[in-house]
Amino acid sequence: MSEQNNQREEVFSKSVRAGKRTYFFDVKSTKANDYYLTITESKKRIGNDGTPFYEKHKIFLYREDFEKFMDGMNEAFEKVHSIKGDEPVSYSHNNYENGSENSSDDSSTPEQNSNSYSDVNFDDLGK
Repeated sequence: MSEQNNQREEVFSKSVRAGKRTYFFDVKSTKANDYYLTITESKKRIGNDGTPFYEKHKIFLYREDFEKFMDGMNEAFEKVHSIKGDEPVSYSHNNYENGSENSSDDSSTPEQNSNSYSDVNFDDLGK
């Protein structure tokens, strides 16, 4: 029954790499056979002892809140667009995270970097 329960719980999973972050969108089912979404942001960090770890932030979004969530997110996106217009997107925020304004190591866009990024540890995310 445990195997059948796990199959029911994981409905859909999508990961999106964006620069130094990875976002995970996971649709899961409840015992009552309803659905909810978890959105996880994962960033690789280096501890004081030099050991890498993943800093994760997760939100749970329940089906009854999907429409309100999308309305709020769309409104926020539209506000940014109304302020910035068609101005090109800046990827410099990745350099600020590293403590450097002009890092010569990260001159490509996140989309270019995502093809070579392969050290995400999915087991570290847990359930």
